[in-house]
Amino acid sequence: MITIDLAGKFASALSYADYLATGTDEQQRRWTDFYHGVHLSDQQLLVAAGFVRQMNVLVVSGIWCGDCVQQVPLPARIAEANPEKIALRIVDRDQHRDLSEQLQINRGDRVPVALFLAEDFAFCSLFGDRSLSRYRAIALRKLGPACPIAITPPDAGEMNATLADWMNEFERVQLMLRLSNRLRQIHGD
Repeated sequence: MITIDLAGKFASALSYADYLATGTDEQQRRWTDFYHGVHLSDQQLLVAAGFVRQMNVLVVSGIWCGDCVQQVPLPARIAEANPEKIALRIVDRDQHRDLSEQLQINRGDRVPVALFLAEDFAFCSLFGDRSLSRYRAIALRKLGPACPIAITPPDAGEMNATLADWMNEFERVQLMLRLSNRLRQIHGD
């Protein structure tokens, strides 16, 4: 159970660009190179553009983390597809221990971890540390290390599958918000 003030944590979090600026030149290069290789399909753009409920997404990340390099740009691109309804903010895992300690997965400090929140910051979903497609690809390659350093990007098939995993979670939460009796009463729909 998450006991921290999520609205306050979200308010103190950084935008994608501001978070990226916290990294070294090499870290920023890796993140930027990967980000420029991410493109939503026409269908994914249509789905994101159709969101009608405000969704706040708080990502716990590590600027040094290879998994974060190869995943956090994905929700950033999704958020860009509908910035009026998707607010994305990022916090550093090590600087926000009060939050990251409550989000351990398999008793570990995993990153990235995304908290999907309603417009009033009610908790909806936790997504991380790796999507199913990412786990499948890593298992296939049998990398071994817990966090690859992202010197080389994943192949396009893996990236697209991982993007689809992220997009599916965004859509799932949007449908959850759209069908919520509580929110339907608030919005009169």
